[in-house]
Amino acid sequence: MISENQFTVLHACKKAPGLSLEELSARTGLAPDTALATVEKLAADGLLTVNDYCLTAEGDAALAPFKVDNAVIMAAGLGSRFVPLSLEKPKGLYSVRGEVLVERQIRQLQEAGVRDITLVVGYMKEQFFYLQEKFGVKLVVNPDYFRFNNTSTLMLVKDRLANTYICCSDNYFTINPFESHVYRAYYAARYAEGKTDEYCLDLDADGRIRKVSVGGSNCWFMAAQVFFSREFSEKFVPILEREYALEPTKHELWEDVYARHTDTLSMYIRKYDAGILQEFDSLDDLRLFDPYYINNCDSAILKNICNYFSCKQEDISDIRPLKKGLTNVSLRFTLNNQKYIYRHPGVGTEEYISRQNEYRSMQTAEKLGLDKTFLYMDVQEGWKLSRYIENSRIMDYHNEDDVKKALRLVRKLHDARVPADYEFNMWKMCLGYIDKIQKRGRADFADFTQLFERMREVYNFAESDECPKVLCHCDTYAPNFLVHDDEIELIDWEYSGSDDPCADLGTFICCSDYSYDEAMRVIALYYGHTPTTQELRHAIAYVAIAAYQWFLWAIYQESMGKSVDDYLLIWYQSAKLYAEKALEMYR
Repeated sequence: MISENQFTVLHACKKAPGLSLEELSARTGLAPDTALATVEKLAADGLLTVNDYCLTAEGDAALAPFKVDNAVIMAAGLGSRFVPLSLEKPKGLYSVRGEVLVERQIRQLQEAGVRDITLVVGYMKEQFFYLQEKFGVKLVVNPDYFRFNNTSTLMLVKDRLANTYICCSDNYFTINPFESHVYRAYYAARYAEGKTDEYCLDLDADGRIRKVSVGGSNCWFMAAQVFFSREFSEKFVPILEREYALEPTKHELWEDVYARHTDTLSMYIRKYDAGILQEFDSLDDLRLFDPYYINNCDSAILKNICNYFSCKQEDISDIRPLKKGLTNVSLRFTLNNQKYIYRHPGVGTEEYISRQNEYRSMQTAEKLGLDKTFLYMDVQEGWKLSRYIENSRIMDYHNEDDVKKALRLVRKLHDARVPADYEFNMWKMCLGYIDKIQKRGRADFADFTQLFERMREVYNFAESDECPKVLCHCDTYAPNFLVHDDEIELIDWEYSGSDDPCADLGTFICCSDYSYDEAMRVIALYYGHTPTTQELRHAIAYVAIAAYQWFLWAIYQESMGKSVDDYLLIWYQSAKLYAEKALEMYR
């Protein structure tokens, strides 16, 4: 195998035959004496001609093992750090300084001689399809993009990994970093002045990566493209296959897998100046690099905010995604030194949520003093603006003071006996979701019919109690209770409507991790006294009904490609447990 200096000289001479020694030294970065000694050795071995520094057939053969086979561009992710733009378009398709990010990267790869390019897509995948015809790239769809990390992407293309570039669709390179031949596996890196939360590198004297750690200070960190040599790929793929069988690995970056095996997976650093590798983590980052985005973002979300506040896009700053809810996506932003929340409706929510009814409920909540965060809502499109509450936190199911405050809010709503001509009706929602999941082929599990019959019996018993229907929130789980100072707000009224008051109590309990005994205590706190047999059985019945309704809702969400984490199992188990308890009491 040729040495690195020999490779460097051969590669330079292949790209530009007939270089002078001075030109060769300048192109390779080798000192003139080193360049001369390397050329003489290559000539002596018959790999390079002496007079004009051209590769011989043997020189071409010596360089061949280092030829780049292909490239994989990862473009499946949600790009959640780049809201609001990523809610409307995948990050790799943003136009930066007049070029679409992923198109620029494809062109740079092709200019370097890399023609075999695979693009792995997932989120808004259809927006990438045109690239197949325009550039001749191959497309692979990652169906797990929404629930797993980029280890799932590499698993899909593991058979293509050889001498392979691994790229991200949203990087911008001011100069072309790609080459037709690469000597060894490397990870591109930039230097962090001060603290960083990036993946930081510990190196040996030769630049080999010895250790990877998350976070560091004044250090080199992973950034942009990676090159897998054939040797690296042959060792990495079996490790990835073995570890991907473990559930935690599916939620990791492939770099996490590599970091556990740096002793056997040989990879080196390739250092770049900050100006060469551009990585945009937020709209503010993009605005610094491309002034067009200061006041010209093609974003309906930013336009909505500007129209409401009569401001310019450049006045909106510090845009940050909030933890994604089970239905919608929200972001926080700053305007005139005040912080606000923008709620973006989830895809498909129009099928089961009436934004007109949500708006009416929020007006009622504001009048009753249940929610002081509401500012504005567009009832046609479903987006909403709210005040941001500093130092607020989500209600804690095991903080008794939190629970008492939350239940008092719920009782205040129920005791107001607000009539509503729009209903939620959990049982009708159950029937609606059953119809939807049957059409999607997701109702075919062992005890589907048995569970349905049991829940119908529970509902019929509960209805025989003839409890009056009033305006209910119908989504009373912890994230919708915001605790701050000595106050608490009940937010997000999109599921609200006329229903049995115990629908709220049932939701409160079935979305928690309460034991049965803890749930009985919460029911007593809601009533404000030891419940009668009739009150208790009715409340327990609605824990079961609520759990069943949310269980069906969760199946429907997952049928549309959305993850509900552990809630699916929690609601299934709660529906069965509380249905059994309720039926014992009613029978």
